Amino acid sequence: MKVVILAGGYGSRIAEQSQYKPKPMIEIGEQPILWHIMKYYSEYGYDDFIILGGYKQYKIKEYFANYFLHYSDVTFDLSTNEMKVHATNSEKWRVTIVDTGLDTMTGGRLKRIEDYLGSETFMLTYGDGLCNVDLSALERYHRQHGKVATITMANIAQQKGVLEVDNGRINAFREKENGDGVLINGGFMVLEPKIFEYLDGDNTILEGEPMHRLVEDGQLMGFRHDGFWQCMDTQREHESLVKMWNAGSAPWKIWD
Repeated sequence: MKVVILAGGYGSRIAEQSQYKPKPMIEIGEQPILWHIMKYYSEYGYDDFIILGGYKQYKIKEYFANYFLHYSDVTFDLSTNEMKVHATNSEKWRVTIVDTGLDTMTGGRLKRIEDYLGSETFMLTYGDGLCNVDLSALERYHRQHGKVATITMANIAQQKGVLEVDNGRINAFREKENGDGVLINGGFMVLEPKIFEYLDGDNTILEGEPMHRLVEDGQLMGFRHDGFWQCMDTQREHESLVKMWNAGSAPWKIWD
């Protein structure tokens, strides 16, 4: 199953760093948060990624183009213009990076890669959020209920999309309200290709009309997650994630 990662926004609320690089490339430890997200998915066996770039998307391409150089011992023979790789410590990932436009909205970015996904069920998440949700259980839940979309419902007080839920079925989806111990849209979604029928052009915001139409059609389900979840919208949130990582207590680090 392919994993689609939204990575094209400006990251204006963390401009201290995003003025130099796209937000998904901001480091936690020595690796960008995008790498942490991909490592987490990979531990569950999801290794085929499509990254939806936009703002400074060339930085993401350069990172993966030079990925093996960061983790390999190499000899450069400048007299012969040859390079020898002695050892590699790479990943088993397949990574497709698509330039989905500078100002394209989330739904528009997804719509642009419809041909890359065809008739496959796929996963979708944001390139600035980490959690420790059970991805295998999430996929099973999605396949069991047979609806178009499943989103992970994070139980946390944040200013995110507030959900009203009845037996897993989402009856209301409201964006950007003050949360107080409520369930919110935490990303980490599973979607059927029918989702593209709910998307129009570049100005489509996935969390807007498409989500509301899914609710009206009874096609949006929620997978409750009471564990760790954290987005990286601000410098303070970034510092919190870095602190967890440096202390060896990052809940999302499930790999050796």
